[in-house]
Amino acid sequence: MIDGMKAQTVGRVLGVGLRVAGRIAGQHLGTPGNVAASSSTEARPAPVDARVRARQAGATTARVGGGVARGMGRFLSPFRRVGGIVFLEVAGGFFLLFVLVFGVTAWRLRADYAQGPGHAKFLVSAGMGLVFLYLGLSSFWRANRR
Repeated sequence: MIDGMKAQTVGRVLGVGLRVAGRIAGQHLGTPGNVAASSSTEARPAPVDARVRARQAGATTARVGGGVARGMGRFLSPFRRVGGIVFLEVAGGFFLLFVLVFGVTAWRLRADYAQGPGHAKFLVSAGMGLVFLYLGLSSFWRANRR
């Protein structure tokens, strides 16, 4: 742990810090200018008004964020198909590299296919080579279908 502090203490400190930062941000967003610079004779807004303004600011932020997300989605939609095809082709090439590795190992142990000290290694290499061959070819096949 951090200097022997308990996790509960660290969480409590972070929670208090977050609440204080939220209050400060709410004060700065809720009143024009700096709160400390304002005179003490001014009437401070009621806490309910600050909560309503904070809720409205959150709703506005959510609306703007949603609009930006939709706009980016529409902008990137033509690239989605091409990106998917490229991803499938890269994944297929990556899988075929494993076929090469397992194929070389199986070829080296081909004399032990029936019995011998490398029998289990040959079977594992051949099996894994076939699995990755299937994955690589099916990835290229799916990319061709798009």
